[in-house]
Amino acid sequence: MRLVQHLSLLASTVGAGLMAGLFAAFAYAVMPALRGADDRTFVDAMQRINVTIVNGFFLLVFLGTPVLAALAAILGWRGAGRPALPWIVAGLVLYLLTVVVTAVVNVPLNDALAAAGTADLAAARQRFEATWVAWNVVRALAGTAGFGALCGALLVTGRAAG
Repeated sequence: MRLVQHLSLLASTVGAGLMAGLFAAFAYAVMPALRGADDRTFVDAMQRINVTIVNGFFLLVFLGTPVLAALAAILGWRGAGRPALPWIVAGLVLYLLTVVVTAVVNVPLNDALAAAGTADLAAARQRFEATWVAWNVVRALAGTAGFGALCGALLVTGRAAG
């Protein structure tokens, strides 16, 4: 069981890091680059990104990470990994915040942008950009904090094992 707990903690930490990096890259690179684009380019780029990103690898990491973190927490509750449990739970809660924000804010905005098609690009962009960017920053911060907490859990686990 201890090996499964360690592997689930390690895999959830890697997954959280990958997702935090994705959200952060949008916050500090992708969206600032698109800010200067004309409406047609902005809408077209975001529509393409929103279709392309929903792929097997993204879904595996995005949805698998909280499952693995929950498994690590359950196994840590009952085993030698208990000292790391507060870190694991904090990482899981913060990661779940990114999932909730994605599901409640970002995905509906993506869907609305897709439904807008190419009609009135300026209006579609105006309804999308500022809100999407702001909530993506929330995802990036929560995801990064969750990744940090899971890294803390790895440190505590490593110290307990050594």
